[in-house]
Amino acid sequence: MMVWVIVAVVVIAVIIFLVTRKPSEPALPEAKKPEALEPKEKPARKDDVLDALVPRPAKTVKETPSARREEPREEPRPREEAPAAKPSERPKPALEEDFGKPAVFDPATVRKGLARTRGGMIARLRDLISGRKVVDPALLSEIEEVLLTSDVGVKTSQKLIQRLHERLERNELDDEEKVWAALRAEAEAILGAGGRLKLRTKPTVVLMVGVNGTGKTTTIGKLASKLKAQGKSVILGAGDTFRAAAVQQLEVWGEREGAVIVKGKEGADPSSVLFDAVTRAKETNTDVVLCDTAGRLQTKTNLMDELAKIRRTVAKALDGAPHETLLVLDATNGQNAIQQARLFMETVPLTGIVLTKLDGTAKGGVILAIADELSLPVRYIGIGERAADLREFDAAEFVEALFAGRDAVSNEAA
Repeated sequence: MMVWVIVAVVVIAVIIFLVTRKPSEPALPEAKKPEALEPKEKPARKDDVLDALVPRPAKTVKETPSARREEPREEPRPREEAPAAKPSERPKPALEEDFGKPAVFDPATVRKGLARTRGGMIARLRDLISGRKVVDPALLSEIEEVLLTSDVGVKTSQKLIQRLHERLERNELDDEEKVWAALRAEAEAILGAGGRLKLRTKPTVVLMVGVNGTGKTTTIGKLASKLKAQGKSVILGAGDTFRAAAVQQLEVWGEREGAVIVKGKEGADPSSVLFDAVTRAKETNTDVVLCDTAGRLQTKTNLMDELAKIRRTVAKALDGAPHETLLVLDATNGQNAIQQARLFMETVPLTGIVLTKLDGTAKGGVILAIADELSLPVRYIGIGERAADLREFDAAEFVEALFAGRDAVSNEAA
């Protein structure tokens, strides 16, 4: 029995030993397996996290520049749509479809532009003078009446007739042709020099002023066309910030002529806009800055004071600017145009006159009164709607076109 007991004890001990050894062995691999699996799983998770994070920095860092590059590409699209909308606006200034180089003086073209004046003042003078065998003071008085009713003005008419009286006393008015020659000579003497802008500095700053409706903005566009045709670089300063159509009109001109336009928001301070325009011209070495201003009645003190402020501000942007201050006058306003000019001269020093719409009036004689009474040179005249119809004024050429072909004036007027 004892033997069996001992055997049983040994067997039990062996079983216990084996049992105790088996759990210890699997416990070790189980402990190792988590350690081996955890590092394998963690790198996988890190890779996933990195993969998830990589596109994020790409969006915030790398894609932002590309996005910014794409935004400018998207902005031009609205700008391309704007020109698509502009064609509907272009018909308004479509009157300047012809943008050729400035036309050389063509007497026939100028005569055509002055047809109404020729059919008015010149035709009436012809009726008085033609066939007169005797030239006497009575004829000169009748000539004076024609001049007065053609808006030549009292002062200028009296001056011209006085000179004719002097010629008559010297027996220089023996016949009809000598009377015509005397009229032409005196008219040319009154009109004086005039002529185009003188670009003495770079940039040359030109300030355009005038009342509402005289054609300032259109004149600026035509002048830009002439300057560009002469090879000059031009900046258009949109100083008429109160009239959206003025800015749009300048934009059309700028696009057509390749001129840069500097503008502000609607209602912006015009002085600030023109200051920026002159500053940009200095930075870009531009030849000419054409500064538009809002039309203003000469009787509005606050608006006239604003014009003086604009001039001071432009002078701060460039010493000596503006180099030219041109008053744009409507020839159809007759003697009222002279009164406008006098009041503008009290606020800003003017350097010249642009007389527009001469083709639309029979009272073109006002140009004589303007040159005589204001003592200002006439820089340009407008005798039509095309850009080429803004003509550099030359007294001799103007008088030649006005008086030439006297026998045809009635047909031209018709």
